[in-house]
Amino acid sequence: MKAMQMTGNRTSRIVEVPDLEPGAGQVLVRVKYTGLCMSDWHPWAEAKGGEFMGHEPLGTVVALGEGVTKFKVGDKVTGLCDTPSYAEYCLCRESLIVPVPEGLCDEDAVAEPLSCIVSVASKLHLEKAGDTFALVGAGYMGLGLLTLMRAQGAGHIIVVDPRKEARENAARFGADEIYTPDTLPEKYRVTDWDEGMFERGLPLVAEFSGTQSGLRLAGDMTGIHGTLGVAGWHQGGDRTVDFRLWGWKGITVINTHERRQLFQAACCKNALDMILRGQWNFKGVCNNIYGLDEFDRANTEMESKPKGFIKALVRCTDF
Repeated sequence: MKAMQMTGNRTSRIVEVPDLEPGAGQVLVRVKYTGLCMSDWHPWAEAKGGEFMGHEPLGTVVALGEGVTKFKVGDKVTGLCDTPSYAEYCLCRESLIVPVPEGLCDEDAVAEPLSCIVSVASKLHLEKAGDTFALVGAGYMGLGLLTLMRAQGAGHIIVVDPRKEARENAARFGADEIYTPDTLPEKYRVTDWDEGMFERGLPLVAEFSGTQSGLRLAGDMTGIHGTLGVAGWHQGGDRTVDFRLWGWKGITVINTHERRQLFQAACCKNALDMILRGQWNFKGVCNNIYGLDEFDRANTEMESKPKGFIKALVRCTDF
């Protein structure tokens, strides 16, 4: 079978690798799409050569391992995978994948990144319906969280992003106030101890930028005894925060990343069900599709964000 293999920094090739056989409790999936994730970017940019990648598959079951009862050959599935999925085929445990519902197009149903958004939202709680929620970073994941927090009862949503098109997307998906970091009103920051400190800042802030500056800004925006959810994928070195400020404000800081695979698989199912039922308005965002032999261009454009780019899928086979 064919698979994408890294040959060095920012360069890959298509190679022939041995065919896969499903073990007990596994299914073999012919991969149609694998979602391109920012967590792929640093491994791609810094590759030594020989690496295989991919963790957001959607495809069709073509073979069953011993003991598999939940799926049959021909079922369309998505979720988590056991082997790298920038390839014609990957192996998945039946407990970690879910069926793609009829009525949902494949481009909207790549579930692993959607499950990450659902798991983030499960950790960030509005004190009461109608409360304000703020978001730093309005890329694909940020837009998903914006719309999901609205569905969960956020009454007023504030978005900050330096990129013009990201701000336009945030407006399209329903943000109430939208700013660049430089235009954010001072009433939404608490960085000093003074008489008005309890009237400034925000009760619930999520950071989805993955950058040093975005993390620092989100911390500044979190009000006294507020909650900061760190959701951005931080790569490329350490981050420095003003922990004196964070401690002084008494804020709660939540690492929203999830490593319980069964929980994440359950989030996959909930994500697809909510989108299918119209409870979560998050469709039409996987709008850039590349061939398996275009993996390097896909990562370059994920970095540069050409006009219209929100989320990329890599087409691994021709269906």
